[in-house]
Amino acid sequence: MSGDRFDFIVVGAGSAGAVLAARLSENGRARVLLLEAGPRGRSPWLRIPIGYAKTFDEPTYNWCYETEADAGGRRIFWPRGKVLGGSSAINGLIYIRGQRADYDHWRQLGNAGWSFDDVLPYFKRAEDQERGADDLHGTGGPIGVSNLRLRHPLSEAFIAAAEEAGIPRNDDFNGPRQEGAGYYQLTTRRGLRSSTAATYLKAARRRPNLAIRTEALVSRILLEGGRAVGVAYVRGGREERAMAAREVVISAGTVNAPQILQLSGIGPPEVLKAAGIAVAHALPGVGRNLQDHYQARSVYRCSRPITFNDGRKSLLRQALWGLDFLLFRRGPMTIGAGQVGCFVRTRDGIEDADVQFHFFTMSSDKPGWLLHDFPGYSATICQLRPESRGEIAIASADPAAPPAIRPHYLSTALDRETTVAGLKLARKISRMPAFAPYLAGEVLPGDAVRTDDEFLDYALHNGASIFHPVGTCKMGRDPMAVVDDRLRVHGIAGLRVADASIMPTLVSGNTNAAAIMIGEKAADLIRRPPA
Repeated sequence: MSGDRFDFIVVGAGSAGAVLAARLSENGRARVLLLEAGPRGRSPWLRIPIGYAKTFDEPTYNWCYETEADAGGRRIFWPRGKVLGGSSAINGLIYIRGQRADYDHWRQLGNAGWSFDDVLPYFKRAEDQERGADDLHGTGGPIGVSNLRLRHPLSEAFIAAAEEAGIPRNDDFNGPRQEGAGYYQLTTRRGLRSSTAATYLKAARRRPNLAIRTEALVSRILLEGGRAVGVAYVRGGREERAMAAREVVISAGTVNAPQILQLSGIGPPEVLKAAGIAVAHALPGVGRNLQDHYQARSVYRCSRPITFNDGRKSLLRQALWGLDFLLFRRGPMTIGAGQVGCFVRTRDGIEDADVQFHFFTMSSDKPGWLLHDFPGYSATICQLRPESRGEIAIASADPAAPPAIRPHYLSTALDRETTVAGLKLARKISRMPAFAPYLAGEVLPGDAVRTDDEFLDYALHNGASIFHPVGTCKMGRDPMAVVDDRLRVHGIAGLRVADASIMPTLVSGNTNAAAIMIGEKAADLIRRPPA
């Protein structure tokens, strides 16, 4: 490559950015630079599925953000990937696309080319589905999508109890219907994590037309005459520049994408001025429209020592787990963040599930906390389509300073009512006959919590993010939209955003699959100009 001039610069090597850089460089002609603020990532825990428990608060690979004081007056922990592969390298591995209606709604908002039928080919292109190809699933793609390699009696009890509570069994949450209870599929292949680094970038990194620079913190986009012409970034303690002959694409995620735009003078003027940034282009929606899934946890004491909590106390059992993984790529080390779950409607009059359950054969007070010293299992619920909207705003002109994150969880009546209904449904399922051989008591919220107000108070003071933030550079045509339906930033030539931040509304489920799809579709939007 000639100096630091490229055709495309992709900022962020996460779930979408790694996909985009790999696709843009695959013809061998376009010169592509991929910049990542984190390291390459050499820890084996980035490939072992249960490694998400190790990287949950590991600052080497994780931004370890915290919100401003929010629900219950608390600061809430937000892990986000800071490594090649981004959050796809440290997340809970669950593969969920969401509901058809999610994407059809995007199209109804005026975003041509984003209906479910429009995006399905990109989901299929990304997948290597263990169950084989059909009208809704793909094979041969970079991302392994596999069945869980561990069946546990508590997981079977949860599905049976859900059926007893009137929730049908569903063996494919990404099939014709999402509603029901069943096993999750994971982004794994042969028992190892399929991050976008281990798949897309592994295949692309030796291409002479692709440069990958890690530990490169982008400080701003370089603008000339209303056009993005490159980026400035800090690496090894000094600022460097790279120029883009065609486009700069920001794929830095829901937190960092608006942060970079704001640091570059693109965003709400009042936010920029407060941080001492000159306004280059007033765009009021940058950082607004923040949405996330807020989880509330129920914990149960198990009558038998068969939970993950019990295994963690035994060196012998841990050794057997490790041996099982090394020899056969199976067992507890292959699980994701929730082995089974369900999608349910909490009230009459709605067409699609509005709450998601994640069930765990382990228990702790909060995500990432130490496991309880008693046999325990747990279930979390989250409202799938929250009405609450938050914001992200830079607090200073320093690119290394974390931005202010204000989710405004449970700030609407519907969000509060749905969360309470979800917690009450969790209690109902836990007391079905299928759980009778295992239930030794409810630990959280506890039997003393009975009224709607008590359930809400518990959720406000004990809930947490389930780590699905989206929407801060939303796609659309309204005055608060940041990008158009081709992901071009309104009012700035040569600049796009392609990651979960462009979602106008949150998808109904875990967000990693949708972020990968956005990377795939963005590559085609860039490579195939409009007629």
